[in-house]
Amino acid sequence: MSLDAAFETPQAKRQYVRKLFATIADRYDLITAVLSYGQDARWKARLVSLADVRRGERALDLAAGTGDIAFAIAARGAKTIGLDITHRMLQLAHLRQSSHLRQGFGGQAGGQASRPDRVEFITGDMTSLPFCSSSFDLITTGYGLRNVPDLDTAIDEIARVLRPGGRLLSLDFNRPENAIVRAAYLAYLTIVGSTLGWILHRDPDTYRYIPASIARYPGARGVADRLAARGFDHVTVIPLLCGLMSLHLAERSR
Repeated sequence: MSLDAAFETPQAKRQYVRKLFATIADRYDLITAVLSYGQDARWKARLVSLADVRRGERALDLAAGTGDIAFAIAARGAKTIGLDITHRMLQLAHLRQSSHLRQGFGGQAGGQASRPDRVEFITGDMTSLPFCSSSFDLITTGYGLRNVPDLDTAIDEIARVLRPGGRLLSLDFNRPENAIVRAAYLAYLTIVGSTLGWILHRDPDTYRYIPASIARYPGARGVADRLAARGFDHVTVIPLLCGLMSLHLAERSR
């Protein structure tokens, strides 16, 4: 499937994303560090700090990847589930968890070192979450909302499984509102992504998906508007990296 075809329908994007992340899973942590200028761990630590995790809470980390955020939340005492559509990502997360449990401390993203609770990992789709309504006190996601096949459906599902008054925090690339900044940013990501795709996978399209997905993303303000329209209060956007990245904080309406 071509990159342009991947965005034609929600089902096409779902299939493309699932295949893409299965391909890049073993390189995912490296690519995330490179494209974030080495700031990814610091941003995730800030997300976890702002989450105000309370011991015994029920937490869900969506698009969990190899587990950075999930491990940090569990290290702060939450009963944590990590969900990702890519099974290979969760295999890598399981390997990391085994290492963490042997060493007896949590992941870097939380900024605290303590004996971690075990995270349960589940393969699943953010647009059809396999949980009962009001199951969680806290939901987090790193680079998740931009990749879902249907953003509004994903937000509805998050609102459904989050209890009234529960918190949502999301970290992702932003789509700059300024056209000149946006064009330069997307061009940079396209060049870097093409180069990395060729070096690591002999396919320049592999990481071109990132700028292509940003170009079609509503951006930080657009996501905030969707959250406010679909069951969330106190929606806050925190710009990162001069606004090229963003953190969303929101509370499920009571």
